[in-house]
Amino acid sequence: MAAISEMSSDTESIPFWLEIAECSVAPVAMEDSDHEAHSSSDEQDCCPATPDHNRDHAGEQDQDKEYVGFATLPNQVHRKSVKKGFDFTLMVAGESGLGKSTLVNSLFLTDLYKDRKLLNAEERITQTVEITKHTVDIEEKGVKLKLTIVDTPGFGDAVNNTECWKSVADYIDQQFEQYFRDESGLNRKNIQDNRVHCCLYFISPFGHGLRPLDVEFMKALHEKVNIVPVLAKADTLTPNEVKKKKIKIREEIEQYGIKIYQFPDCDSDEDEEFKQQDLELKESIPFAVIGSNTVVEAKGKRVRGRLYPWGIVEVENSAHCDFVKLRNMLVRSHMQDLKDVTRETHYENYRAQCIQSMTRMVVKERNRNKLTRESGTDFPLPAVTGGTDSETEKLIREKDDEVRPADHELESHQHQHGHSDQCDHSTEHHKLSHSQPEAETQPRVIKDEAL
Repeated sequence: MAAISEMSSDTESIPFWLEIAECSVAPVAMEDSDHEAHSSSDEQDCCPATPDHNRDHAGEQDQDKEYVGFATLPNQVHRKSVKKGFDFTLMVAGESGLGKSTLVNSLFLTDLYKDRKLLNAEERITQTVEITKHTVDIEEKGVKLKLTIVDTPGFGDAVNNTECWKSVADYIDQQFEQYFRDESGLNRKNIQDNRVHCCLYFISPFGHGLRPLDVEFMKALHEKVNIVPVLAKADTLTPNEVKKKKIKIREEIEQYGIKIYQFPDCDSDEDEEFKQQDLELKESIPFAVIGSNTVVEAKGKRVRGRLYPWGIVEVENSAHCDFVKLRNMLVRSHMQDLKDVTRETHYENYRAQCIQSMTRMVVKERNRNKLTRESGTDFPLPAVTGGTDSETEKLIREKDDEVRPADHELESHQHQHGHSDQCDHSTEHHKLSHSQPEAETQPRVIKDEAL
């Protein structure tokens, strides 16, 4: 203990800067080669390399040489897409009272119909089909979605519902036309896509299948938009009734040749879970849905549902309805496919018909020699409907009326110019007629002199 105390006392008496001086080593300047050799020797002393380690290191270097880097393209696209954000336009159509507004609020957990005014029976008689838009920005885990809901109040509520779907079809065509004008213009940088990507058509649960109004509406729009049929208020039917009604509706859709949205076929490399999910979605058409914005308590848990005297209907319970399947299809699995089909099929059909109509119009105008004009963004786009030819003729007549004054002025100018030419020609003819007798008299004089 005494020795220890003496050592500690000796160490305490030494100044701290002497301890640092004894332990430190003066740095010596080395060349790069000496430094690399020294570092490599230190590494070998600290951790001797094994043959396996050398082979792994050489393999990594070979992989780095073969790696170009385009495998990161999906990540680049993902970052750019997330930064830009996404947009989606959903149309809901069907009679009043089928739960369209409630279902939309339940799908996206929003309240889009705060200031909605309900009409009484007398006001509905004179009401016409209107088109209303509700836009809301939703953000989830850093991903932004601009959601536009297009509602059709007044559809199917009148006494006479003849062609009540025409305003809906015209609205879809107007969005196609606006997008066509924007992409044909000079500035195409910030084009807003307001095209309708999906239409949820609500079918009444009361009846034995599709009604004539349902058939006519879907046949009028199935070439313009992705139609997803929905069986509304499924809680009013028993499970057996829901099953029978789905089979009946699918048979009638096929019978009348209605083209609803077709789910894409799964690739062979898809996992079994995704294939099973896709099969369930195809068998669920039309989706039997229930909407609710209230939270009730069931079995100690708070869930969204509807409370009845006989029990609780849970909206997000797959055993009660197809709400979860519809939400997964719209948002999680097929939203991008709905947009792709809209762009590649429906919009391209409209664009092709517009170009064909404009081409026929130009050919007719050139054949008549009435008007020649260059193609541009201000070219009138006829509505692509069944009466395209009549509207084209109407546009041609309007252009003829515009050009007719210029034609009259041109004709009058040509007439005046032709009259002046005729006067000059008659003057020259008169001069020639006066000079010709003198030439004829000259030979006679020669003959007389000869005689």
